[in-house]
Amino acid sequence: MYIFLILSLLITVIAQIRVQTAFHKYKKVRNERGITGAEAARQLLLDHSITNVPIERISGNLTDHYDPGRNVIRLSEDVYDSDSVAAVGVAMHEAGHALQYAQNYAPVRLRNAIVKSTNISSKISYFLILAGILFGGGNGRIGYTLITLGIIFFCAVVFFQIITLPVEFNASGRAVRALKETMVLNYEEQKGVRKVLSAAAMTYVAAVAVSLLQLLRLFAIRGRRR
Repeated sequence: MYIFLILSLLITVIAQIRVQTAFHKYKKVRNERGITGAEAARQLLLDHSITNVPIERISGNLTDHYDPGRNVIRLSEDVYDSDSVAAVGVAMHEAGHALQYAQNYAPVRLRNAIVKSTNISSKISYFLILAGILFGGGNGRIGYTLITLGIIFFCAVVFFQIITLPVEFNASGRAVRALKETMVLNYEEQKGVRKVLSAAAMTYVAAVAVSLLQLLRLFAIRGRRR
């Protein structure tokens, strides 16, 4: 059991270190045009004739996100007013998410369709698994059945995280293509953006890997209930 926990922790820590290292490195590199994160995101939207998505400043570190419910891009203080290479990359990634919704990108539609049921499945899965471990001790069959049901619900969570991967990769791809086509940043600055966005994307890959390890751990626990 412990090896699953250790591997999960290592994957998470390594992914976080990579994204923090890349962001802080290129946070110190100003782009030669002096364009800020907010300006870059707004220009990407305008290039696609999108004028109904406001861009707001929020507090926090790497708290940048696109809110589809309110149709607004929120950029952290380190991104909104900054003209660093990292800021432009992060901001345009979030603008890429806004484009996905505006253009009805298929994986986004699928993720939206299952997000509520996934949240419910997540809560139910842990409840069933915990119940199987705590209350199934006197009856192996009951514990086995509860944990099996919990695993089924947890699979929905894993599926949601897998669906998130193409959404995140596509948003970054849109940002990189836009930078290449418009030359908002020069070639060397674009390389910096790719490194920042690649490191950020790995956090989602890490999340999937951790969930798969957790799934294997649950199967191992279930095997002990046979």
